[in-house]
Amino acid sequence: MRRKLPPFAAVRAFEAAARHLSFAKAADELCLTPSAISHQVRALEEYLDTKLFERRNNRLQLTLTGDAYAGKMTSLLDVFEASTLHAAGTTSQSLRVLCTPGFAARWLVPRLDRFVEPSAVRLRVSVGAPSTDFQSNDADVVIGWADDPVQGAEVVPLMQSGRYPVAAPSFVRAQCIKTPEDLRNVTLMHDETMDQWAEWFAAAGVEPPDFPSGPEFPNCELATSGVEQGLGVSLAYDIMVRETVKSGRLVRLFEAVTLPFVIYSFVCQRSRASEPLIAAFRDFVFNEVEADGRPSFAVVAE
Repeated sequence: MRRKLPPFAAVRAFEAAARHLSFAKAADELCLTPSAISHQVRALEEYLDTKLFERRNNRLQLTLTGDAYAGKMTSLLDVFEASTLHAAGTTSQSLRVLCTPGFAARWLVPRLDRFVEPSAVRLRVSVGAPSTDFQSNDADVVIGWADDPVQGAEVVPLMQSGRYPVAAPSFVRAQCIKTPEDLRNVTLMHDETMDQWAEWFAAAGVEPPDFPSGPEFPNCELATSGVEQGLGVSLAYDIMVRETVKSGRLVRLFEAVTLPFVIYSFVCQRSRASEPLIAAFRDFVFNEVEADGRPSFAVVAE
């Protein structure tokens, strides 16, 4: 039985142009000219007898048919590439995971040795909220902030957490921190992403100090790292610092905690969700979160 397949060069050009939404960038990737990419895309559209791209406000966009077809072609080409590498005896295969500094340092890296293929994971760390634009981030998996929907992607809430104050034991002793009111008079670390000190003081039933009462950092990981050096008190996510508190490097202060909410989600392109390596990594992180169990809010400063 003869297969009815489109020209491979046309499919390859279309898939690259669809990922980049740019003929010029596709041309750079495939070492062709933009004119050649355009010619190949037109050839594929003629073969399929349908439009795959359209221009809106002078920007290249996929049609509904083009978007659906691009997702399937990307997945098939990924499988084709992996099968070719395996047949050629090239077994090295990377999984590019984009995440925040805090998730990488506090949660993922200490657990990577339990992943069945830790050598396959190449971490890419973001200084802010990781981009879930798979056309530009060059990632296979994104541990995204919160659980906002992403077009063309599968977004699965991974973990939720409340926040409470933490400090280095030496800082607690030096500042004689005994009650939540004492935090009104010490250096508090703030983070730009989502500073919740006002919410925590409300939960503790204490009037907050005048803000800002200390340095501000781009994210909570930098704030918590400064706290480990004895520079002040930070508001940390329980699930991120639980192991650090257990080790004694940080002390959890008081029972009050902010309301928990989804802080991270597992995000990948919907068309690639069933790929073996992505599926294995997804199972790994969700199993690790389940093994962590529910957070305990019973630790207080002495």
